Amino acid sequence: MMWVPLLACLTAGIVSVPKCQRGPGALLGAVRLLAAVPGLCQRPENRCATSNAVTCTKCLALGPECGWCAQEDFMADSTQKGRCDTVFNLLKRGCQSDFVESPTVHVTIPSDQETNTQVTPGRVSVQLRPGSEASFILKVRPLEKYPVDLYYLVDVSASMHNNIEKLNSVGFALSKKMENISLDFRLGFGSYVDKTVSPYISIHPGRIHNQCSDYNLDCMPPHGYIHVLSLTDNIAEFRNAVNKQKISGNIDTPEGGFDAMLQAAVCQSHIGWRKEAKRLLLVMTDQTSHLALDSKLAGIVIPHDGNCHLKDNVYVKATSMEHPSLGQLSEKLIDNNINVIFAVQGSQFHWYKDLLPLLPGTVARQIESQAANLNDLVVEAYQKLISEVKIQVDNHIQDLNFNITAICPDGSKKTGMEGCKNIGYNQEVLFNVSVTMKGCDTTGGRKYAILKPIGFNETTIINVQKSCACQNGDNAKPKRVWADEIFPDGKQPHCSDSGCSYSRETLPSEECRQHQDQPICSGRGDCIEGKCFCYKNKLGRVYGKYCQMDDFSCPYHQGNLCSGNGECEAGKCKCFADWEGDRCQCSLQSAKQCLNSKGQICSGRGNCVCGKCECTDPRSFGRLCEYCPACNTACEENWNCVQCHHSNNASQAKLDQCKTSCAYLLHYVDQTSECFSGRSYFRVFSIIFIVTFLIGLLVVLIIRQIILQGNSNKVKSSADYRVSATKKIPLTRKRLAAQALQRGMKPKLQPLKPEEERDPSFSHFFDTSHMAAEEQSDRMVSDVEVYMKQKCGMELLHAEKEMAPMVCSQMAFINTC
Repeated sequence: MMWVPLLACLTAGIVSVPKCQRGPGALLGAVRLLAAVPGLCQRPENRCATSNAVTCTKCLALGPECGWCAQEDFMADSTQKGRCDTVFNLLKRGCQSDFVESPTVHVTIPSDQETNTQVTPGRVSVQLRPGSEASFILKVRPLEKYPVDLYYLVDVSASMHNNIEKLNSVGFALSKKMENISLDFRLGFGSYVDKTVSPYISIHPGRIHNQCSDYNLDCMPPHGYIHVLSLTDNIAEFRNAVNKQKISGNIDTPEGGFDAMLQAAVCQSHIGWRKEAKRLLLVMTDQTSHLALDSKLAGIVIPHDGNCHLKDNVYVKATSMEHPSLGQLSEKLIDNNINVIFAVQGSQFHWYKDLLPLLPGTVARQIESQAANLNDLVVEAYQKLISEVKIQVDNHIQDLNFNITAICPDGSKKTGMEGCKNIGYNQEVLFNVSVTMKGCDTTGGRKYAILKPIGFNETTIINVQKSCACQNGDNAKPKRVWADEIFPDGKQPHCSDSGCSYSRETLPSEECRQHQDQPICSGRGDCIEGKCFCYKNKLGRVYGKYCQMDDFSCPYHQGNLCSGNGECEAGKCKCFADWEGDRCQCSLQSAKQCLNSKGQICSGRGNCVCGKCECTDPRSFGRLCEYCPACNTACEENWNCVQCHHSNNASQAKLDQCKTSCAYLLHYVDQTSECFSGRSYFRVFSIIFIVTFLIGLLVVLIIRQIILQGNSNKVKSSADYRVSATKKIPLTRKRLAAQALQRGMKPKLQPLKPEEERDPSFSHFFDTSHMAAEEQSDRMVSDVEVYMKQKCGMELLHAEKEMAPMVCSQMAFINTC
């Protein structure tokens, strides 16, 4: 009969050929159709039947179309093997419908106890199986004139002085504007600055209580966050609280705004947030905020735990916990249905605007000078928040996927996180929610998810029931098989599917319980006459007085159960002496490797695991957790030991303990005082005086030597000058005489003057023609020298007046010539 489906498929294909086609075109189309027939008529693969699944659980995990036949005689007359197939095939093959295991997928929405007014339905139950999908519609409708809680969180640093003064007139005017939006409006107030440690504030004694001395203002002490006024509808009370508010100050530019925001969100009872109200948190500032890890600069390394830490309305963990991260802050704001309005003055507005994608349900607005537009800003921001409807999934369940599509009032469709905008009051937004189950997580975990429209105080809870196994189990109930233990009379009971029969009727005894809160024989045996008889198990041996021990359920280490150093009991390794660890893999001797020089295990900041320290204090690090810059200082650590060695009233036991724990700090010295005694003053003064005198004397000698050296150089240069001048004189004379002869000058006979007639030194001067030229020159030079001595009155070798004889000799020589 296999040709019947094929003929039907071929007939349908022929009929589908257009009747208008004729001739060769029709023939070509028929050929193409016949070629495509095998592909068109081929059945889709049946993954249920071809998987060879041998258990009901594995069969159901193949897909939502698969089923399992639990009928015992189903396989007797069947030629096909396997109980796993599609439900249709199982029924067709003869399996009765009562024995077909195929969990249904359905969605249940309770019609009673509906309390939500904006988000419906409030609760949904979904039954799923692996690979299946279920869908339902979620409706969100913003109501008109919904109750509003507005909490002002103000940066009270000195630069915000003018804006704080503007708040005095905000309360009454804003309440009038909000009457058009809400019939129930309340205000609250809180202030923040920064962490009260250096380097965020000045710790100088003169400024620790007044950080505003640079502004000539009287400021209140700095603080992390102070809750000033809980939410109230009394506008006069709000104005009084703002009037009493003083400014404060700090050093660095960023403020501790995120610290204060998280506290304002999670401390619901202190702030007074109402469950039924729209919650608005208005943050006024003109600077950025510190982020997580910024506080490490002050030695604060403990991460924020996300809890409320207000004591007497003051945040008390500002100096010991880090600033929250953006992800942590976003989580707390959404969990507590808080919408944030950043009202920022100045250039830092864009910094907060960039944070909006990371903080769902927030808006940022820029305030003008002295917060002139603050009232309009709040109303505008509220209208924008209430006109946007977005949804997100909280409390995710493993192996479940959520696909959400928003259907806006104008008919457009968008993803759930994008949502719809410009939604008016009483307009309804629909969300098509599809839940898909990928697999079966049999380890437990969450069984419900939460759909939360952002900014709304109502949610939808989805209870998920996973159908991962058959109701009757994978196989028929096996017959009971006993372990090797035998009864005292040597006879074992006869057991069948309906139970066991004993030779003597006895009831289980309490003697078979290891503890009162545990089952008889640990649930792995039967109690007969006060004795446990353990069941056999294919995984290994079950034994013990209460069947509490086995050789298969505990962890292995290096191929051995409990490392061979312990016994397996109730799924946990019970270690022998001198061994420890979850697998008994660690020797107690290895703990010595975790001792520091003080005899402390891991420096008191961690646990020793197999000779290695695991630091439990997040501030510490190192092989022995010995490094902890933010922990106690050396003085604080050794204070007890100092008291030990200087205590006069300590008991002997206390002194013995001191010797043991503080021996490494004890050092013996000859003199306990580190100051100079009275006799040492004169010796120190004498040494200083002698050293100063010697240094001064040395300086005087050096200066004297420099002066003497300078004078010696001057004398030497004068002598050289005299010697050179003496050598130049005869040369000059000879040169002048030689030049005269070369020019052809001859001595002229002139009548002598009366004084020359009396000078015998010139008598030979006129009788030189008979001499050679060189001899005449030498003779003339000699005559000139004699003449200069007599007529010029100068000594030839007098260096200081040597120029005068030269001039005289030249003139005399010329005149003579």
